[in-house]
Amino acid sequence: MAGEPNASVRNVGQQRTVEIIRMVLLPLVQLALFIVGSAVVLGLIIVVVAFLLSRSDPMLFQTALAILPQVMIDGVVRGFLFATIALGYTMVYGVLEFINFAHGEIFMVGGFVGAGVGYLMQQIGLLTILPPLLFVLITVLAGMTVSGLLAMTTERIAYRPLRGAPRLVPLISAIGMSLVLQDLVRLIATSTPLGFNARFETPDFGQAIKLAEIPLGERSMPVMISPKAIIFITVAVLMLIALNYLVNATRLGKAIRATAQDMSTASLMGVNVNQIIALTFLIGGALGGAAGVLFGLNIGTVNPYMGFIPGIKAFTAAVLGGIGNITGAMVGGIVLGFLEAFVSSYLSMFTGGKFSGASYADIAAFSILILILIFRPSGLLGEAVTQKV
Repeated sequence: MAGEPNASVRNVGQQRTVEIIRMVLLPLVQLALFIVGSAVVLGLIIVVVAFLLSRSDPMLFQTALAILPQVMIDGVVRGFLFATIALGYTMVYGVLEFINFAHGEIFMVGGFVGAGVGYLMQQIGLLTILPPLLFVLITVLAGMTVSGLLAMTTERIAYRPLRGAPRLVPLISAIGMSLVLQDLVRLIATSTPLGFNARFETPDFGQAIKLAEIPLGERSMPVMISPKAIIFITVAVLMLIALNYLVNATRLGKAIRATAQDMSTASLMGVNVNQIIALTFLIGGALGGAAGVLFGLNIGTVNPYMGFIPGIKAFTAAVLGGIGNITGAMVGGIVLGFLEAFVSSYLSMFTGGKFSGASYADIAAFSILILILIFRPSGLLGEAVTQKV
């Protein structure tokens, strides 16, 4: 009889462990399914369209198939960019039901912090001896720290005093903070050696990895992925795992979910609501800062206005996946990234060069936003969520 309580405690502990594993790993399964599903659906559409158009141009079908694997890889990389920024949007919305339109500038600040760290390392000669992964770790941590603290400060100055005001008021304040941060960073950047278009100095990450070669007539099309893109995807997946664990398996996460569910009741139960909201902004800003560093690492340059368009697209991704849903933000980013990559690569090919795919990719992104808001405002995973954030 004495052993029964211990056995019961062990069973409860095992059940708790299984539940945590399920909550952390299930989003990865959902993400993988949407990556495969998006690739298959869009790939089939491209194959059908290319086949129909190949009657007038026999090489069109072969060319479309040859570049398809590379387009899918580019879509995954672009999708994870939108997804990592969208995580910060969805964290804040899940608690306050408030769209922080200054989040794109928090992302931009992270990119500038990374560029500044890279510049300092180059000046003291560390870039030539520092391992690339250690460089990524240092710059990401620096970007997360500065962007997280900036987001928390922004909440304290511009949003908290307006918490009881009509929803339009803090929205206007967020737009104002966006413009303030843009011009403030421009002032700082142009007053330092970084300049307006700051070069993101990095160690040598090596050559792009060739995954395959696809024959196309007398030549072949390589399928490549850069080491930087692999790092980007890996860090984004780790961020998703860590965020799901934090929200679903820790006391802080329970307090965040309680605040999101009912702020007044959570306060009565002893939750410091102001502190939880500040920490939510800190976490969301840190995620945005990490995304900014990784974006600058991949692109090679950053500027004070680079956060606006990616920020709006990340908001689109959050709405597409189900804003307030962590996994939905990642899923929405992946779907949007695939869509943009396919439009950028194939629109010009299928229209005989009359329309530039890169120019019309933004139209595709915002058209998706309009359609989602009209026909499924809850997003792809919105209805499946029982708890916010």
